[in-house]
Amino acid sequence: MTIQKLISVFFLQLLCVHVFLFDRTNAQSLRVGFYNRTCPSFEEIVKNTTASFISQAPLLAPALLRMHFHDCFVRGCDGSVLINSTSGNQAEKDAIPNQSLRGFEVIDAVKSAVENTCPSLVSCADILALVARDAVTLLNGPSWQVPLGRRDGRVSISSEALANLPPPFANITQLKASFRSKGLSDKELAILSGGHTIGISHCPSFSNRLYNFTGQGDTDPSLDPNYIVQLRQICSPTDTTSNIEMDPGSATTFDTSYYTLVRARRGLFEADAALLNDNATRNYVLRQANSSGSNFFKDFAASMVKMGKIGVTTGNRGEIRRICSAIN
Repeated sequence: MTIQKLISVFFLQLLCVHVFLFDRTNAQSLRVGFYNRTCPSFEEIVKNTTASFISQAPLLAPALLRMHFHDCFVRGCDGSVLINSTSGNQAEKDAIPNQSLRGFEVIDAVKSAVENTCPSLVSCADILALVARDAVTLLNGPSWQVPLGRRDGRVSISSEALANLPPPFANITQLKASFRSKGLSDKELAILSGGHTIGISHCPSFSNRLYNFTGQGDTDPSLDPNYIVQLRQICSPTDTTSNIEMDPGSATTFDTSYYTLVRARRGLFEADAALLNDNATRNYVLRQANSSGSNFFKDFAASMVKMGKIGVTTGNRGEIRRICSAIN
């Protein structure tokens, strides 16, 4: 059995027994302007520090957006993805789905700048939520008001990341189950998938679609054959280092062309192609593709706010970490 199939089976098994309970009480305690009195310069510090990195390396923006997603889907949006492993515990950061995450230095720099002004007041979870918003905005994407007041979690376990994060080869049944378990609708699955309009991916995440889709040396019939030819020119069967833009030509511009690509069967991942295999997600893809994404920015902003409330820790629970990579 291939590693891809093993992960897929593991994902399905654990998802069935690890259904996430969306804690609406905690989510409702978040509010816009949470730090207005205690740290009024907080959001400006986050914006300026984030911009200083992304102006030099624009591809950090999609990486930071992805980091926020990976944080929220495991134990909720509590900053647990930022915690380093120790001799006694392998943390989420070192799980297979997270080993390609990057941009932790941005979060550390923002946290350091915030601590210099407002020590022990602002959580790493809130910082990550704001950084993700600012990263999207800096690539010409939408902006939104981020409800704040999250506390940082104290637990980070590698196996939970593997169990909760949908892999790039997930089918539509797996994707819908994953998002529904976090309180997100099928439509919001299609909306948040639009985040693939920015960023890059390494060849191993999709090369089976090009060379060995069913183990018989075949290609994925759901992928445009002409696109397969183009991708093969960059990714050999054993290539583990080359990068491909998920949205060719605009990997650092947040726009609506992702849906045009998916409609044309040029979504890079099986999970992108899977959106065409369900009425709700297909209808959203086609509506955005046919209207040049007329309401995508508004939808994406609203869905990010909702995602950012998944399983949050608030009140006196959790902690405010002094550094984001380790519990106090």
